[in-house]
Amino acid sequence: MPIVIPELGDVRNFAARLHAKGEAWQGEAFGWQAEYNPEKAEPPLDSRMAFTPADFCIGESGIWFFSLMWEHGRDADPVEFLDDKNILKQTA
Repeated sequence: MPIVIPELGDVRNFAARLHAKGEAWQGEAFGWQAEYNPEKAEPPLDSRMAFTPADFCIGESGIWFFSLMWEHGRDADPVEFLDDKNILKQTA
């Protein structure tokens, strides 16, 4: 089944704009469900982290999924995760 995979640079820029606003968001972006959750001062349950990092995710697990997590703080570069192992490249 053909699907459209967005350019990761475009997704990163979109996530960066949401991160700059610092407000929770959920909706559709680039044809995929996506969400952004801002950083929280409280640590996650059962975690050694000092805070809950901001995160952004887009896609559908098992099809195509990309996430960003600001694990090292609000002003640090986010850690990225891309799951595209089930995407086959179209050949001419």
